[in-house]
Amino acid sequence: MASKVSCLYILTVVCWASALWYLSITRPTSSYTGHRQINSISIARKNVTFGNIRTRPINPHSFDFLINEPNKCEKNVPFLVILISTTHKEFDARQAIRETWGDENNFKGIKIATLFLLGKNTDPVLNQMVEQESQIFHDIIVEDFIDSYHNLTLKTLMGMRWVATFCSKAKYIMKTDSDIFVNMDNLIYKLLKPNTKPRRRYFTGYVINGGPIRDVRSKWYMPRDLYPDSNYPPFCSGTGYIFSADVAELIYKTSLHTRLLHLEDVYVGLCLRKLGIHPFQNSGFNHWKMAYSLCRYRRVITVHQITPEEMHRIWNDMSSKKHLRC
Repeated sequence: MASKVSCLYILTVVCWASALWYLSITRPTSSYTGHRQINSISIARKNVTFGNIRTRPINPHSFDFLINEPNKCEKNVPFLVILISTTHKEFDARQAIRETWGDENNFKGIKIATLFLLGKNTDPVLNQMVEQESQIFHDIIVEDFIDSYHNLTLKTLMGMRWVATFCSKAKYIMKTDSDIFVNMDNLIYKLLKPNTKPRRRYFTGYVINGGPIRDVRSKWYMPRDLYPDSNYPPFCSGTGYIFSADVAELIYKTSLHTRLLHLEDVYVGLCLRKLGIHPFQNSGFNHWKMAYSLCRYRRVITVHQITPEEMHRIWNDMSSKKHLRC
């Protein structure tokens, strides 16, 4: 009798595991079909564990750090880590950010860590120049994927991985680009508020609700076989968004089991949907060019398409006129 009960118990467990596995591959949050799904099915069958169905990573982030700053957060845990996507030739933009809104010493008593994210360039001379720049400023992170527009997602995932590995106790993370001006006063004091309890599972920016562009001539072209759905999940424009540090590890781990897309902000939105995290709309994040005026820029958090020269001019003007009212 005992053996029959044991057999019945094992059979019941197997049936439940099979049912959970079936549900996991047919969930409506999954955006991918076709040969990738078949591969994941065969992998899942080889790696079934009772109570928690796991698969091997379909998108392993198997890159090595060529340049790293693993001790950046050791002495003082940052309140805010700023991850800036950049390219090798944009030294002037990086330097402008270092000398303006990205200066880590702008706010006394509030620790800020600024890091520039790059891949590997096909030109060894540019790689060497970035290596020398890193030795001077110690604010550059590079992994050994090729730096290109289609690898922007890898660049962001590198930043998420770095935070999760080397700076997990930070309070907030900002991901932005090297042609963005950030109003740090509004970001820190009006949005993040250092004297309040840090949020968890928090994500905000300029939320976009849209769908894939099928025109092959578009910069944002998305092939149907790569993303068959007619709508993207809500996502924040990659020009600038903020999230709590716990989300970095969640997104990175989710990405290992999420088919890679070259549109970085859309891909992050896919990971957020899988995590059940809904991005909050914030009108202070602007993903377009905006003519400068002191009062207008005092109301925003980010502005897009700012040159290094404009960065200096805007920063100097806003810094010298803090006493003026609008």
